[in-house]
Amino acid sequence: MNRILAINPGSTSTKIAVFDGKEQLFVKNIKHSTEELANFKKITDQTEFRKNVILKELENNNIPLKTIEIVMGRGGLVKPIPSGIYKVNELMKEHLYNGYSGEHASNLGGLIADNIAQVIGLSASYIADPVVVDELQPLARISGHPLFERVSIFHALNQKAVARGYAQDIGKKYETLNLVVAHMGGGISIGAHEKGRVIDVNQALDGEGPFSPERAGTLPTGQLVNVCFSGEYTKDEVKKMLVGKGGYVGYFGTNDAYQIEKDAEAGDEKSILIQNAMAYQVAKAIGEAAVVLKGKIDAILLTGGIAYGKPVVNEITRYVDWIAPVKVYPGEDEMRALAFNALLILNGETEAQNYE
Repeated sequence: MNRILAINPGSTSTKIAVFDGKEQLFVKNIKHSTEELANFKKITDQTEFRKNVILKELENNNIPLKTIEIVMGRGGLVKPIPSGIYKVNELMKEHLYNGYSGEHASNLGGLIADNIAQVIGLSASYIADPVVVDELQPLARISGHPLFERVSIFHALNQKAVARGYAQDIGKKYETLNLVVAHMGGGISIGAHEKGRVIDVNQALDGEGPFSPERAGTLPTGQLVNVCFSGEYTKDEVKKMLVGKGGYVGYFGTNDAYQIEKDAEAGDEKSILIQNAMAYQVAKAIGEAAVVLKGKIDAILLTGGIAYGKPVVNEITRYVDWIAPVKVYPGEDEMRALAFNALLILNGETEAQNYE
């Protein structure tokens, strides 16, 4: 029995899943009310509360703690680190609690995993491929002005899991392949994977790169500067234009990509134009990643929730299938990705790295 507990905290929910090897035995998205969370000054103060909720949920579903062999939490905003699986140690807990690279609900992942592992009596808990995975080559860090440096924040967990899954599908090792992976969800990130390392990727957290359902993408800088100093908008309002009220939300007032797809299929001209423009920008970014890899690419992988949408996938494919074969892995199964990494530890296929 290889029972794995995976923990993925969101701002108002905590998703948990129990796996036996690759088989998912149980999954639950636990919702937390505004009233329940109102008393906590910072997100990471919720650690004990959320831990107890998880333990109660496991008890209610007859999942004995003693059957859990490994606890894997979603990685948070720790310091930039190479891809991999990391043991939760005291330094990581300090960085997660204080928000080394920012405050986000994902910071709870390692903290809760560590607490539950201690309750079970396990010697360690783990995180895998947090969003701050940084494997950029030096050229990719240069922005064009010394005050600014490009940084790596992207959908590392899903991109890496999909890339490794593709490698398994074709009977090769991820570390031997060159891949372009496009994760398309509320935010969009396109990574150039060179033999197991993401050597270039757009900073998806702030919306750099293609626009998406919620992010404005890379905007015309001169116009952006004029808006910032127009006196018509506050700093927070401009930041919301970039993340939260950009992309589909800016054009349509909704982040519902499926609804835009339906409207486009019904012939709505604006929906057709904006949906195709998003696909066009994703395709351009894939082309940039192809240049980074000098055209030596084994496959282009499309993933994330938007990859369920055939019109968008078909439009992107129309632009890029001359570069390399296009494979589609729709959805973002972070729980399965966490379990995948846990199995690597349980099966002795890799060793956890030390966070330092």
